[in-house]
This record gives sequence, C-alpha cells and structure tokens, in this order.
Amino acid sequence: MKKLILALISCLLLIVVFLNFWGMFTLGKIKVDPNAVRDTLANRVVMVFGATGSVGDGLLKAAMQDPSVEKIYVITRRSSPRIDAGVTSGKVEMTILKDFTDYTALDKVLAEVNTVMWGLGTSSFNVDDNTYTWIHVDFPVAFVKAWLSARTEGPMSFHSVTGMGTDPKGSSHWAREKGRAEIEVAELARGSGLRTFAYRSAFVRPSSEQANILHRSLATLLQPGKLVITATELGNAMLEISTRTMELPNGSVIDNADSIAYAKHKEIQMVQL
Repeated sequence: MKKLILALISCLLLIVVFLNFWGMFTLGKIKVDPNAVRDTLANRVVMVFGATGSVGDGLLKAAMQDPSVEKIYVITRRSSPRIDAGVTSGKVEMTILKDFTDYTALDKVLAEVNTVMWGLGTSSFNVDDNTYTWIHVDFPVAFVKAWLSARTEGPMSFHSVTGMGTDPKGSSHWAREKGRAEIEVAELARGSGLRTFAYRSAFVRPSSEQANILHRSLATLLQPGKLVITATELGNAMLEISTRTMELPNGSVIDNADSIAYAKHKEIQMVQL
C-alpha cells in the first residue's frame, strides 16, 4: 500500500511538472500595451451572472472593489453573503431570475449596462448533455440577444468564463458546446458596439474568503506555469479589458496567462487612483 501511495504521488508530481512546463511555453499570446488608452466610463454599470458560485463570487468582489463601477446588477437564483453586503452598501441591486432564457424582467436596466461578467455554469459531470447545452449555450445566447435588443452603442463588453480545453471542434461535448457559445455570442455582436471575450482559464482559485487549504495548495503547485488565477484577479482582468476599448476585437479568446497580465495592469491602475 505504501509503495502504491508513493507511486501515485510521483505520478501526480510528474503531471504537475509537465503542466507547468506546458503552460510556460504555450500560454500568453497577447501583448498587453502598458500605455493603452482607457475609457473611464466603460465599466460604469456592470451586470454579474453566477455570483453565488466560486468563480462568480470573485467576479462580483472585483466589481465591488472597483471605484469606477457605479452600479452592479446581480442576476441570480438566490443570494449570498457577498451579494447581501453589496445590496446593503447600495452599490448592488439583486434580481432573482428563475428562467435564464427569458430576460423580460431586465427590460428596464439592460440599456444601462456596459459590462457583463458571466460566471454562470456547471460541471459536465453534474448534468446530461442536453441540460449542459441549455445552460452553457442557450442561456448566454438568449441574454446577448436580449441585451442587443435594448442597446447596441458601446462601450459594451461581454466576458464569459469558458475554461481551458474549450474547443468548437473538440472531442468532448462540453468543449464543443462552450466553443459554440463563444462563436455564437461573437456573431451576434458583430457590427454592434458590443465586444465579446472568452476566458479559457485553467484553475480559478476561489476568492480569499472562500479558498481553503486544498485550493491554496493546488494554486501553489500550478503557479509556475501560470495555470492558476484567483476569481477576483479574473474579474479584474475583465474590467481592465473592458476599459481598453481599442485594444482587443470582438470574439477575442483570453488564456490564463493573458488574464494574469491584464489583472496586474488593473492592480497598477487601482494603486494609482
């Protein structure tokens, strides 16, 4: 038994080493302009989906901490301690929504929204293929259609977390469907003031309030290859990219190293404010 455990540990360490080397040599394809012109109003009104999940909670945290964000609309099925705190502060307004293919309840606010942070989703292990498609394709496509019917003038940006391995031509159903969602929302945005961005992140560590010792240990192991980003950092990357209205085109794919780079630039901007 002891030999088996040691063998398993050795295999896991070899996998981690391989992944880190792979990340170091393949991730980070975007050259981030340190002197980019920023639109200070690009994130004036933010809408967050999936805020009760480990990723969405960090996205909401980033938006709440950003002084350039004046108003946050959280669209959710239930509340959370962070949502409650945001509502109490007056910066967050929560809307309970049961059907994420019907956005008529948001008719009055969609025209105000500049930035959408989409962290809504589930694991392919939790649902069947049809339900997975419903959540990961039908939900965001229906939302983008509703948003564009209310507003087409920029600055507008839609940021969705699709995850590393997403591939419209991939062998896995989840990879193909997430890839299809990336393509469909970008096509809907074509010719409008909306830019869509897909974040093919690796390990998204929960925010500091939610992270446990296992999260932190895995993050330490994957950090050399830039395969880990905190959910709050990912939110900062989204907010930073939103302000750079002339830098990245509609349909851009952002890998984990690129997200880290944009998050760092956002942190610099926050310090200078």
